[in-house]
Amino acid sequence: MDSVSFKSFDGSDIHYKYWASKQQDGDKKALILLHRGHEHSLRIAHLADELELDGFEFFAWDMRGCGKSKSSNNTDFADFAKDLQYFLEHIRNTYGIEEENIAVIAQSIGAVAAALWVHDYVPNIRALILGACAFDIRLFVPFALSGLNLLYNLKGNFKVKSYVKASYLTHDEDRINSYNKDSEITKDIPVKILLGAHEASKRVVEDANSIYTPIQMFIAGSDFVVKKRVQKRFFDNLSSPQKECYELPGFYHDIFGEKERHLVTEKIKRFILKCFENTPKFPSLLDADKIGYTRAEADRLSLPVGFFKNIYWNINKSLIKYASSISDGIKLGFERGFDSGSSLDYIYKNQSSGSTNFGAFIDFIYLRSIGWRGIRERKVHIEELLKFCVKKLRDEGKSVDIVDIAAGGGRYVLNIVSQMKPLPNSILLRDFSEINVKNGQELIKAKNLDEIVKFEQADAFNKNSLASLKIKPTLAIVSGLYELFSDNDMIKNSLEGLASSMQSGSFLVYTGQPWHPQLEYIARVLPSHQGGKAWIMRRRTTRELDQLVQNAGFTKITMRIDIWGIFTVSIAVRN
Repeated sequence: MDSVSFKSFDGSDIHYKYWASKQQDGDKKALILLHRGHEHSLRIAHLADELELDGFEFFAWDMRGCGKSKSSNNTDFADFAKDLQYFLEHIRNTYGIEEENIAVIAQSIGAVAAALWVHDYVPNIRALILGACAFDIRLFVPFALSGLNLLYNLKGNFKVKSYVKASYLTHDEDRINSYNKDSEITKDIPVKILLGAHEASKRVVEDANSIYTPIQMFIAGSDFVVKKRVQKRFFDNLSSPQKECYELPGFYHDIFGEKERHLVTEKIKRFILKCFENTPKFPSLLDADKIGYTRAEADRLSLPVGFFKNIYWNINKSLIKYASSISDGIKLGFERGFDSGSSLDYIYKNQSSGSTNFGAFIDFIYLRSIGWRGIRERKVHIEELLKFCVKKLRDEGKSVDIVDIAAGGGRYVLNIVSQMKPLPNSILLRDFSEINVKNGQELIKAKNLDEIVKFEQADAFNKNSLASLKIKPTLAIVSGLYELFSDNDMIKNSLEGLASSMQSGSFLVYTGQPWHPQLEYIARVLPSHQGGKAWIMRRRTTRELDQLVQNAGFTKITMRIDIWGIFTVSIAVRN
């Protein structure tokens, strides 16, 4: 066993244990072990021997804030899923193990982090084994979460001490004694992590339909730490064609460390070996716009509601309409559509204004809504990945020729480009809106970028127009576009047109929206840019969007997502 570390997304050192396989047999295969909350990698390391999978490499990490991995006061629960994505890429780059040859075993809070990772990042791992998922922790105090949330908002992040004793976790006396003597176990947990885990759990359980990864679950029959009902709901919601769930009578929370855990390890070993015998097959989602649960969800939002709900939504409409008379951002939304490029530019600027001080305050609240915060986080991720692509192109000695097929007012692209030294060879901005093109051209002049930047009016879904671009882009951008349109045929036309104009090795940066917590409010209250029609969004899951991109001739290489799981930004390379 080796003790190693890797650099995660924020430069933090995440420590892990590594066991080389005892026998080499064809392609390298690996198992990642994720410990429960408060603990560390050595508390789950026994599985490396007990599973008797000699042909596998084993990895067990110290979650940030646990064991030897440090944590900052700003750590969010979603950071654990992001760490896992970086860990996956680290394993691929360092050990040469592809993600389809990796399985994950996770317990408790580690299981929630793994479920969130599989939901948000959609890695093509071979199997996921979850034990005693902490989707719903027993806090025993009425309204405990509401109280913690209130205190967090009043005093900021603080730590709460775990009430869990070793005897609540397992019947194994050796495990109980080692737990009580282990100085690296951290009994405190930041309330920000606790609240984040609760919010992430709600989202993952509700949207488990989007998960197709083969999953095996174990639920402890006598669990004093987490509740069983939500675990069962998560399992029922899964779309995984291969899934198993076992409730273990008499087992305490530490399922993988229980006295009779051989009953569990036997099932895990059998499930993993069978999953590795079969090539993973995921259903095609290319027609998910016509059939499937996201289509049904969008259709429900277009249906009329009952009497009392109708009153509720009419009140909301009246309130937002009044707000538009004093808030500049809301006024712009009603004039040009809340999903328009003009509104997007306003969200990016993030400067509240209104006709009165109260109007400016309302505008401030509007700009702080979770969807707009996600939009601004998406912008940060776009900037990061664009700079990554430009660096890669230059390292490979290629010309940097950029096209943005739906640039809005072009502000965010021009702001990024103006920071690049040297400037790209050429930039072509396109948008369907005449107003956006005019505003963009004025911005180009103001930034003195006339020589390399052109802005033209064009349809981002016109396949022939995209296929006949005069300058062949080495970096194409599709931001904030595909998530506004439900029809996958439109997306196919756009992607195929782009693919036709791009050479092998060119990059595509594209965004998606697999989730939104305010879908019904948006559909019932906010008008779109399409003639003031209701803004009804059909969520396009990450797997669906990735399949559309792959079908057009691209291979996805990395992805970013905000902490709320709303917006994704991905890079794909032209095959």
